[in-house]
Amino acid sequence: MKRIFTYLLKKILWLLLGAGLISILLVTSLQVINPPTWGWKLQRQIMPPDNFPDTKGTAQIQHQWLVGEKISSNMKLAVIAAEDQLFSQHSGFDFDSILMALDSNAQGKPVRGASTISQQTAKNLFLWPSKSLVRKGIEAWFTILLEVLLDKSRILELYLNLVEFGPGIFGVEAASQHYFHKSAAKLTHNEAARLAAVLPNPYRYHVQQPSQYTRKRVRWIEQQMRQLSLAALPKR
Repeated sequence: MKRIFTYLLKKILWLLLGAGLISILLVTSLQVINPPTWGWKLQRQIMPPDNFPDTKGTAQIQHQWLVGEKISSNMKLAVIAAEDQLFSQHSGFDFDSILMALDSNAQGKPVRGASTISQQTAKNLFLWPSKSLVRKGIEAWFTILLEVLLDKSRILELYLNLVEFGPGIFGVEAASQHYFHKSAAKLTHNEAARLAAVLPNPYRYHVQQPSQYTRKRVRWIEQQMRQLSLAALPKR
């Protein structure tokens, strides 16, 4: 019995070591390679939600990569203002926000998130839509790797090119073309805020037909953008 346990333990350790090395190689490759696909996109294609655009039974995806230097500074500032105002300062995790979220959730208040842009990038790239301790642990590991192996500008570029702005609309370039008929390089202050406002749930909040809540959120994001200024953007 002891031999069997020792054998299984060694196998598990080797598997973990192999998985760790593969994950390091995957993240390192992102320094120079734009991912051809990612976890969230695959999930939408394989098991699309009921309101996902569909043509002849095939889930439709809109996506076009835009290099970080060409993405409007307004858009970069908008997502930082909306999602993670300490993005340029933290090392992947905003522990104060995590503690506040845990306290809020423990008191039975509406569930609030505390994910940073780095965590959301890790989730979109490598994981799947679910809530479990295992998934959160894997997300934390990949978040650490992103922060160690990539610079902040690259993480922000990845995030803006991977995140979903509407059903099947992945990345800021596809979103800008779809909603405003122009490149994300030319997004205005207000247009960027409108896109950032739907990111908590692009299946519930809408860019073209915003609810009263979404319009209020757009105004709040614009105010935060003015207060933060371009100094909040990460430097290469």
